[in-house]
Amino acid sequence: MWVKYYLAERNQYGEFHRLVGELRLNNGEDFREYFRVSRCQFDEILHRVGPRIKRINTRLRRCISPAERLAICLRHLATGDSYHSLSYRFRVGWSTVSLIVPEVAKAIWEELVNVYMPVPKESDWHEIAEQFLVNRDFPNCIGAIDGKHVRIVAPPNSGSLFFYYKGTFSIVLLAVVDTNLCFRIIDVGAYGRGSDGGTLRESAFGRALQEGTLGVPPDAIIPGAEDLGPLPHTFVGDEAFPLHRHLMRPYPGRNLCRRRRMFNYRMSRARMVVEQAFGVLAARFRIYHRVMWQHPHNVEVCVKATCVLHNLLRRDAPTRPYRPRENRAPNPPPSVVLPSVIRQGANNSTAEAVRVREAYTTYFSSEAGGVHRHDPVS
Repeated sequence: MWVKYYLAERNQYGEFHRLVGELRLNNGEDFREYFRVSRCQFDEILHRVGPRIKRINTRLRRCISPAERLAICLRHLATGDSYHSLSYRFRVGWSTVSLIVPEVAKAIWEELVNVYMPVPKESDWHEIAEQFLVNRDFPNCIGAIDGKHVRIVAPPNSGSLFFYYKGTFSIVLLAVVDTNLCFRIIDVGAYGRGSDGGTLRESAFGRALQEGTLGVPPDAIIPGAEDLGPLPHTFVGDEAFPLHRHLMRPYPGRNLCRRRRMFNYRMSRARMVVEQAFGVLAARFRIYHRVMWQHPHNVEVCVKATCVLHNLLRRDAPTRPYRPRENRAPNPPPSVVLPSVIRQGANNSTAEAVRVREAYTTYFSSEAGGVHRHDPVS
């Protein structure tokens, strides 16, 4: 026989034909935990990507169905299991698994990105800014930005390109996140040795931000701070990013005055959403807890697939209602405002960017810029 004996019995004993079928019929929660998507979501994804991953039967053998191909890919993303492990469980050759996973991941990204991660327009930026104002008390904020290192095995002859200073090899996922923890813009594939600021500068998003072609809304007056005049809409990032008219970063150092510590505190409240999004992403798709052994290009398509699947799951999940902007509480006292961790960068700021940050600092230190009183939400 030209095929291994146990592979020939895939339709009788393979995991897809036995366990997955039982999960689909008996328990929706177990199906969701197995694939990280519900039965309806699985069927929706299959409907969109099925025609792209479908193969035809030949006189020599029957092809692997699109549903089984999708199941193998989702299981790999959900658990991070190796190709050999998936090969034995689904009774598919490991070389076939190595072709299925990146092919299906690429199809997931290309078919779902325009639905669940479209390029934001000006109306979308306005909606994100309203969410940050209501939920995070940061006006004119249109997203939190940060980078996540995805661990990989060093490619042959790559030198130190992918070497991360923490002692691993990685590629970088740079993301802009809204208050619903959805990824609005991502850039994947930068070398792990670069800083977040350098990754931003070399990315398409960073170039569009510098050139003013991102569609950022025009400057707007903050309610209650008309004396400050129109202020630009900005992204928020940590100390690794440069200070830009449309990108705010905290004040560096520890011995800061109360006004600057207040600004750093409010920045932290807004920027926290991107850290939470990365945490949810890694908890849901366990490939981020393992070192990926694929080629960096295949790692890139897998990361993109998990991000768009994350958005699908977040937008189908119920969200908490907005809290009304009433019953403002005063800003927290200086004693609870923790100083930022020093992460100095080699980025020079323009006078305009410094002026914008000072204007936000003045607003957050005023009575009109106080934070919400956090009432319990049922």
